[in-house]
Amino acid sequence: MRNYCDVLVKPMISEKTIGMIDENKYTFVVAMDANKIEIAHAVEEAFKVKVVDVTTKICKGKVKSMGRYSGKRPDIKKAVVTLREGDSIEMFSGL
Repeated sequence: MRNYCDVLVKPMISEKTIGMIDENKYTFVVAMDANKIEIAHAVEEAFKVKVVDVTTKICKGKVKSMGRYSGKRPDIKKAVVTLREGDSIEMFSGL
C-alpha cells in the first residue's frame, strides 16, 4: 500500500467544489495511476474520516499556443470523495 502523500496531489478549490462541500463531497487531484481503493484509504489515513464513495475522472490537458509556439497542459485525474454523514475535513471548513 502506498503512502497517502503519493496518492493525493492537492485539493481542488473552485467555486463548484466549494458548493459540493455542503453535500459532504470533497475534490482532490490525485496520481494518474491511483485507483479508487487507494484514494479512499489515502483520504481516511490523511484526515481521519470515513469514506463512503469515490468517483474519478481523467481530464485531458488543453493545447495552448503563444505565437508560433504551442504546448500542452498536463492531464490530471480528479477524485470526488463522499464522506460519512457527520465527518468533515477541517482544511476546507474555512472556505
